[in-house]
Amino acid sequence: MSNDTGLAFGALEMRAHAMADPDIPDRISLRDHLTEVEIGAFQVERGTTQRLRFDVVVEVSPAPEPLDDDVDRILSYDTLTEAIAHELAAERLNLLETLAERVAERILHEPQAMRVFVRIEKLDRGPGALGVEIVRKRAGDIDVSDDTPLHPLIAYLDNTALHSDTLRDWIDTLTAQDTPAIICVGLPDDAPLQTGHGPTQRRIDLLEIEQNAWLLASKDDRCVVIDSRTELDWAMKQGNLSVWAPSKIVLDAVDGPPAAADGLALAHWLAEQMDAARLVVVGKGGFDPSKPEDRGGRGNSDQLLRWIDLWEPLKIPQNPA
Repeated sequence: MSNDTGLAFGALEMRAHAMADPDIPDRISLRDHLTEVEIGAFQVERGTTQRLRFDVVVEVSPAPEPLDDDVDRILSYDTLTEAIAHELAAERLNLLETLAERVAERILHEPQAMRVFVRIEKLDRGPGALGVEIVRKRAGDIDVSDDTPLHPLIAYLDNTALHSDTLRDWIDTLTAQDTPAIICVGLPDDAPLQTGHGPTQRRIDLLEIEQNAWLLASKDDRCVVIDSRTELDWAMKQGNLSVWAPSKIVLDAVDGPPAAADGLALAHWLAEQMDAARLVVVGKGGFDPSKPEDRGGRGNSDQLLRWIDLWEPLKIPQNPA
């Protein structure tokens, strides 16, 4: 066996040692860490879990002062297991490569971590272990200036608002808020195709909602349809308005919403996932029959549109002028 092959398939510490800098750094390692999770790009891998084995080696910078047997002055082993658990809980992934990158990136955010070796193997996909192995190195100091969490305004537009003559006014109001906004929509008024089969019905409902999202985008150029968490985060940082296409995030969620047909429930679930500052409903859902001025539906449909605040009070008028 050649030296390179031995390093590739031998103990991970062997590879870390062979690739080390002349001044050999200290290392901490996590070996044979087993967990069971749903992951994979093939349809047969959806709806079922499989075992993953993790091996992680981290090269750490020297302690700047005597350790004094103080656990707070070292990079803890818990940091490695927590990085794995966090990324597995964040969303359902298709690729081990993506998971390995995210685990490595999270570990490298620790001040002591200088270089990380990550190996992940699937144990139930064949007679042997199928895996990926990566090495990532810190490039200078970690810039955390963009890591400040943003708390968006989630706005659910019902079909009355979507087809309203004053739709652009509502969008003006959303874009005028001091927090970035994400718009959610529900099913179209026309009843969607019914399959009588739960998993396929879920996908059909989500696709129907996305058709409504694209319809909204056709009505106002500020409404950009987005389907991934990464793009939503980027749009928020840019202060852009987003329209959520839910299929990808919902289907990839580890603990997704129970039903796809309820657009408002999806908006509420997204608000929880995004740690939203506010959740509002725009549309006839705001019609209050207990108010004399609202009873009987006087005036045109736009006059019946209301804001309902389901999160924190919104300092905006009942109807944008």
